[in-house]
This record gives sequence, structure tokens and C-alpha cells, in this order.
Amino acid sequence: MRIMQETLFSTSILLLLTLITIYTTTTLAQLSPIQSPTTSPPASPLSSPPSPPLPQPTLSSPLASQPPATTAPAPGFNTNPLVPVTPSSAPTATIIPKSPTIDIINILTKAKKFSVLIRLLKTTQLINQLNSQLLTSGSGGLTLFAPDDSGFSKLKAGFLNSLSDRQKVELLQFHTLSSFISISNFDTLTNPVQTQAGDDAQRLQLNVTTFGGNQVSMATGAVNATITSTVYTDSKLAIYQVDKVLLPLDIVLPSKAPALAPAAAKKGGLSKTNSSSTDDSSSNVGGGDESDSALPAETSAGYLSYKVGLMWVNFVVGTGLVGIAII
Repeated sequence: MRIMQETLFSTSILLLLTLITIYTTTTLAQLSPIQSPTTSPPASPLSSPPSPPLPQPTLSSPLASQPPATTAPAPGFNTNPLVPVTPSSAPTATIIPKSPTIDIINILTKAKKFSVLIRLLKTTQLINQLNSQLLTSGSGGLTLFAPDDSGFSKLKAGFLNSLSDRQKVELLQFHTLSSFISISNFDTLTNPVQTQAGDDAQRLQLNVTTFGGNQVSMATGAVNATITSTVYTDSKLAIYQVDKVLLPLDIVLPSKAPALAPAAAKKGGLSKTNSSSTDDSSSNVGGGDESDSALPAETSAGYLSYKVGLMWVNFVVGTGLVGIAII
């Protein structure tokens, strides 16, 4: 009986240890992060595709759900970029439009009554100089007085054809001022007004008179003209229509006679003295003046001696004739 009790007790202890071992092994297997890979059975062609995983709920605090706070710009600060930027953060090239050029010929052509003036500007090639002056940055502009076709028709027939190329250029330059003058600022000019033709106050004079601020008349000493209308005006160019061609005295009057050379002036003085002293004897001897005119124009000492000797011969011959007449 005692042996049976000890056997039953030992069996119970072994059974208890076995249960404890099994329980411990199962618990550790459940708590371990590494799990043995499981093989899934191959999907059959008729089976439906696996469903997408369900979104896992995330715990978020009330502060995390709010958008990030933005700081307001300081007063007076420009938030716009100075240079526009493309989506690739590369600055775009700024294209500056080219300013339109001013062409005097195009302006006069649109007016449709300056064909003669256009022809003169082209044939003298002065138009190239005027257009270049408008493009110069330091230029003060231009003021052009434009006679219309009826103004040119008032000139004497064949007058333009009688002018040389230099005179045609001077005539056009006499109609041009090297600065921009608005119609209301002509009263600020000082007479005589200097044109591009030159600064000769006598032969290239241009006097301007204003009436009532907008009426302008001009006098050149050869013609009086009036501004009848404004053809074109901007900040650099002003073109005014005039009723007559502005003729400078330098073209109308004869050219200045060149000054006599000292040798020629001296010869003229000697010839005048010789003719006055031998006026009576030349009529008797004959051919005295013609022989003088054939002599070379020289001022050497030999020539002067020759003239003095000729005068002495004339005196002696004249005295002898007078003596014979008395006897």
C-alpha cells in the first residue's frame, strides 16, 4: 500500500511537470516576434483576387490634424518675386521690346503733299543724316519746316534745277533746327535763329515772330513764310508745314566776290596813274593802252623800271611835239 502511494505521487509530479512544460512552451511561442513562415496554398484560376489591406486607424492628436501656421509678412515687404520663376525654379529671360524708329520720309509720305521735298531729301541724301541724328541718344531732337508742293510751285520756274548740289543741301539745312521746338515755345528763340545751314547772321538769317502763342511767321530777308499746320510732333521730332520755301539770302544774292590779291591791286594802281598822266600823249602816239594791256602782270623791280622809262619817253615825246607846234 505504501509503495502504491509513492508511485501515484511520483506519477502526479511528472504529469504536473509535463503540463507546466507544455504551457510554458506555448506561451513563449505566442509572445515571440519571429514567426515561422507560412505557405499559402496556390491560388486557383477561378479564385478572386486578394482584397486590398484595410486602412489601419491611426491615433492622431488634435494638434496634428491642424495645418501648419504661416507667419504674416512684415508691413511694406513685397512678397512677389522680382524676377518671375518657372516651375523648374529657373529665371525666365526678360525681353525688352525694341522701340520703333522714326522715319521722316514715311511721315511725309503719309501726309501726301510733300513729294518735292521728299525728292530733294533723297537726292541729296540728307535724309540719312537726319534719321541718324534722331537715333543719337545725346541729340536734342529736330525741328523741320516742310514746304508743301504748292509752296515749291511758287518758286520761279527752273529755280531748283539751277541750284548746285551744295546749294540744295544748304537749302534743306536752312529748313532744319538742331533741337526740338514745340509750337508754343517759338517765343523762347533768339533772333536770328541758327539753322543747320550755318551761323552767318547776314546771309543765313532766320527771324521768327509769334502771335498769340500758336501763330508763327518767319522772315529770311528774301521771303516771308508762315507755319500753317503741324504735320508731326513727339518728344524728339517736330515737323511743321510752311506755305513758302524758306530762301536764304546766301542763295538769292550773288556770291561774294573774292578779295583782290596785293599784286593785282598794285598793278591796277600803276595802270591808273600811267593812263591819267599820259592821256593826252597816248592819243597822238597811238596804241599806248593796248601795249600796256599786253604786258605781263609782274611786280618785279625790272618791270617797275620799264614802266618808269616808258613814262619818261612819253613825257619827252610829248614835250617835243609841243615845241615843234610852237615853232
